[in-house]
Amino acid sequence: MNTKKEIIIGFIIGLIANTIGTLAYIVLFSDFSITETFEAAIKQGHVGSLLALGAILNLVAFFGFLKIRRDQRAKGVLIATLLTAMVILYYKVF
Repeated sequence: MNTKKEIIIGFIIGLIANTIGTLAYIVLFSDFSITETFEAAIKQGHVGSLLALGAILNLVAFFGFLKIRRDQRAKGVLIATLLTAMVILYYKVF
């Protein structure tokens, strides 16, 4: 397959894994609904923490792709994780 296509697939999977990880954390460990939890996180300045906890699921995708020798897809997941880190940095600084 095309290298750019593999990286894009990995990037999309990284974003999806991060979203699923964040939502799973909210559903499992919060007493409020998803929107209420997200609104409370915005008010209290914990959006970065929520995103960081969601990014843990990217580890599974990253090492899974490395194990099956899909290095370009793993690179896409890494790029998605770096994008998440930039968003977290934005929320922490501003």
